[in-house]
Amino acid sequence: MSHQARILMCRPDFYGIEYEINPWMNTERPTDHATAVTQWSDLHRILNEHGARIELLPPVAGLPDLVFTANAALIYRDRAICSRFRHVQRQGEEQHDAAWLSANGFTVESLPDDHFFEGAGDALFCGDTLFAGYRMRSQAASHQLVAKRIGRRVIPLELVDPYYYHLDTCFCPLTQEMAAYYPGAFDDYGRKALAEYIPTLIEVDKDEARSFACNAVVVGSTVTTNTGCPFFHEQLRAMGFTPVATPLSEFVKAGGSAKCLTLRLDGEEAARWRTLNSILSE
Repeated sequence: MSHQARILMCRPDFYGIEYEINPWMNTERPTDHATAVTQWSDLHRILNEHGARIELLPPVAGLPDLVFTANAALIYRDRAICSRFRHVQRQGEEQHDAAWLSANGFTVESLPDDHFFEGAGDALFCGDTLFAGYRMRSQAASHQLVAKRIGRRVIPLELVDPYYYHLDTCFCPLTQEMAAYYPGAFDDYGRKALAEYIPTLIEVDKDEARSFACNAVVVGSTVTTNTGCPFFHEQLRAMGFTPVATPLSEFVKAGGSAKCLTLRLDGEEAARWRTLNSILSE
């Protein structure tokens, strides 16, 4: 039976570079609002055309990064484990994310105040295993608590390059046994752990990682990325996927791209893997 992806997005009405909390952000290099709106709208259209049902979180003045809905929570079935942001500039998003998720049928849960956790930006399923990035934003202890709550195995991965401050900037599950990753974002243990637990790993090179190749949205066999990832797209086509490129340069200025702009409401374990596997085997 087919499954329609449910994705949460937030219009970039108030998006802009108003502070600096990662190496990509520079308040002297502002975004162009009209271009950002066009790029966001094109991503919305592409995902809709490829079978996703898009739901919208209302934008809020004074919260420019609310547009990056991936950071709102980790969705697991009908539960939403909401983020506790490390940076005060983003903490105002928490109440709006939780209110929307609660109003739309999710059981909303929070971690203790001293546990930083930034949702699906740092917690991604590949198969039944939760891979969790820590150090820059989220804490390893937070991931252990999340895994305990949902009863899943967690593999903590230390992120060592500040340009890849969230796991979803350098790691992208594609099927239950396949993922793309940028090796330079991880320490030796992290690279070994990924190789041990994921049978097929697609390496993304440094230049395409800087174009946010790994920050992709997977809907069935379609993989949508920012432009500037031609070699990664060749690898995807060879694996039976359909890659789609769309410009997202205005969001890269803030350290985000396609995946950052989306939250899988049907779960970051994403995606009904059996359906995807059957597509790829046809």
